[in-house]
Formats: sequence, C-alpha cells, structure tokens
Amino acid sequence: MVIHTRLRAILFPLALYAVSGGIGSYFVWHAMNGERGEKTRIANKAKIRALNEDLAGLRKERADWDRRVAMMQTTAVDRDLLEEETRLTLGRLHRNELVILLPPSAPQ
Repeated sequence: MVIHTRLRAILFPLALYAVSGGIGSYFVWHAMNGERGEKTRIANKAKIRALNEDLAGLRKERADWDRRVAMMQTTAVDRDLLEEETRLTLGRLHRNELVILLPPSAPQ
C-alpha cells in the first residue's frame, strides 16, 4: 500500500506536467505556424510591400497615360505627341533624320 501511494504521488504530478506541457506546446506551435501565426503574418507583410510597389508603378503609369490623353483631348493636339505616335505607328523616317525613342519609363 505504501508503494502505491508513493507511485501515485510521483506519477500524478508527472502526468499533469506532461499534459499541460503538451497543451502549451500545441498553442505555441499554432502561434508560430498556424493560419494566423507569426510566419503567416511576416509572409503577408512581404506580399503587402510587393503589392504596394506594384501599385506605385501602376499609379505612375496611369498618370503618364492621363497626361498623354489630356494632350490629345484639347482643341489643339500637341504636335510633338502626334508626330511621335505617327512615327511609331507607321515606322517612317526622313532620309536625314536620326530618331532616338526612349522607353516609356524614362523621364521625358
């Protein structure tokens, strides 16, 4: 009888520690790796940064297109813009001309 009491006195707290340690580690694991965990939060912040960079580029491109459309919507069309569009569309040059076309992202 004495042995069983000592065995229970040792095993019962040991079992409680094991169960509480298992439950605690379950929650810690999910806090780090779960659907709303730390790793997911870091990945989402990286995605947000990348999307904000894309958005900034698209806003710049839209402003450029808005400026070009505004030049064509006035009562007098901008001659430089008209000539540039004509040359790009038709691919025509005079014999003595040298044309350097800059990429659209380059400042004008």
